[in-house]
Amino acid sequence: MTDLIRSASLTYYPEVARSVGLDPKQMMRKVGLPLACLEKPDVRIAVAGLRRLLEISAEASGAEDFGLRLAERGGLTNLGPVGLIVREQATIGDAIEALSRFIHVHHDGMRLDVTRDKKSVTITMHLRGRRPRAPRQSIDMALGSVHRIIRSLFGGNWRPLEVHLHYPPPRDRKRCREFFDCPVTFNADGDAIVLSAHDMGRRIPSAHPLVASYLRKRIEAVETRPASWDEKVDEVVRSLLSSGECTVERVAEHLACTRRTIHRHLAACGTSFSEILDARRAELVIQLIEDPGRQLSAIAEQLGFSAQSAMARWFRHRFGCSITEWRRGVRPAVARADAEGGEARAARV
Repeated sequence: MTDLIRSASLTYYPEVARSVGLDPKQMMRKVGLPLACLEKPDVRIAVAGLRRLLEISAEASGAEDFGLRLAERGGLTNLGPVGLIVREQATIGDAIEALSRFIHVHHDGMRLDVTRDKKSVTITMHLRGRRPRAPRQSIDMALGSVHRIIRSLFGGNWRPLEVHLHYPPPRDRKRCREFFDCPVTFNADGDAIVLSAHDMGRRIPSAHPLVASYLRKRIEAVETRPASWDEKVDEVVRSLLSSGECTVERVAEHLACTRRTIHRHLAACGTSFSEILDARRAELVIQLIEDPGRQLSAIAEQLGFSAQSAMARWFRHRFGCSITEWRRGVRPAVARADAEGGEARAARV
């Protein structure tokens, strides 16, 4: 199953790529990642595509610390709603627990295990993938981001006790030690950050516990990540449709696969891309036509129809009336059930 990550993870990729002499758009095309995701941080992209991008960028530029360079520029803002809830926790320990609890909302295939003893706390990172372990650049970017997040909660005045990395020592060990600002052990059993148990009780001055409680309830309501192919395709379709760029080819780019792969997996789920797209169009069109100021030609273009007339035929077939009739209050029974079902699904989202 394809793991997805918010495209906010690529926010600083163009900047870092150019700093080491690379053309970011050219590199993204090589791995099939959609360029539009650079401007849409909440759109999902395939973790496999991101990993390939990091590896070929490091290889092409000769910058073996490419993942760390990205981590240096990232932080809580890259995590979206997860970053908000982490920032508002009362203590460092609460923040780390919240990060561990909700990181999967940002990154399907990432897990953080937090273990404690009397003197230290170990945050062990697991990145799911086809290989026994994720490649080095992905490890550096992810673990480096966790380090940067914790440090930002301290206001910068913090260093871990040690860091463990499973891969062999790089050519420049000094770079890793300078980044993490502590002893680094290579060829370790796993990838982890070890900090003092005393750090966990440190208060976060800017925290608002009431805001944290509110955010926790909101994120718990939507935290279940799509697990099946039809659910993941549906999620990407939903995010792309409002931009007018939703085609099976574009969805395939986000999932780092081919259109044939999507069709095959959706058939195994008992559905099709057309059915998913049609259902999402039906939900969105009702919202759009409720605004009398919106031109129907613009709505047709946004929903991916070849012409306004094509949308008009589809709408009558789907809802049993014309768009003009709908705007006047005509609601055939089938159309009402369809619209109400869409509103219920939208409310859950």
